[in-house]
Amino acid sequence: MPFIQHKTEARWFYRVVSLGYDRWINPLFWTAAMRDRALTLARLDRPGLDVVDVGAGTGFATEAIVRAVAPQQVTMLDQSPQQLARAQRKHALDAVTKVLGDAEALPFATDSRDRYVSTGSIEYWPDPQRAIAEAYRVLRPGGRALLAGPLRRAHPLARALSDAWMLFPAEDEYVAWFERAGFEDIERVHVAPEWWDATWDPYAVAITGVKARAGASPLALGPPADDAEPVTPRRVARFAAGSLAGAAFIPVALWFTLLHRLRRAG
Repeated sequence: MPFIQHKTEARWFYRVVSLGYDRWINPLFWTAAMRDRALTLARLDRPGLDVVDVGAGTGFATEAIVRAVAPQQVTMLDQSPQQLARAQRKHALDAVTKVLGDAEALPFATDSRDRYVSTGSIEYWPDPQRAIAEAYRVLRPGGRALLAGPLRRAHPLARALSDAWMLFPAEDEYVAWFERAGFEDIERVHVAPEWWDATWDPYAVAITGVKARAGASPLALGPPADDAEPVTPRRVARFAAGSLAGAAFIPVALWFTLLHRLRRAG
């Protein structure tokens, strides 16, 4: 398992990353254009929809959701108090409910939501299948789940770094997780930042599915794994190695962003 694909390590990671997430991370790796293209699959077509944004972080996706849905109908959930604290500072999200919680054990009733959105969170889920089954459970029949996340890298060096950092699933894994959870009418679209070359492998995918029947997911899962591993030198070293692998992507993205802007300027 990648070094940051653990709940505790993800909390450590975002204690630091939250300081510059909106200013430095999103403009390079998860842009407003990518977010808006992904959210079209969620069919946010009525202000009265009950929407939950899981792994919402600082509310970057939530800010777009509340343009179409009444803020008091929206709930943000994240396991990082630092990320949610950043969201608290955004006036557009004042009326949004903010919950500290776990994507793999959602604190919401079965058949209680119309839309489930999660963007840029699956990378840190130890058990993606369990989280997607939870998405199915909390949706009402006819409800739609949208999940957006990165795709497995093809370049050997990028693959080695990404696999050391966090979860980069293959596209067919996303589809299989949705199908096993019980979702139907699955749709997907690729998204990428402007600097990403279209001749490279697909950067990220947004995928959506519809819940056809009431109740929990038909997928029977055993008890969740225990994430309460003690803090040891080995665990700290693993966290440091994963963080360094992730940091290596920043100068690469900056370089290609600069090249893209120079080309666009002629």
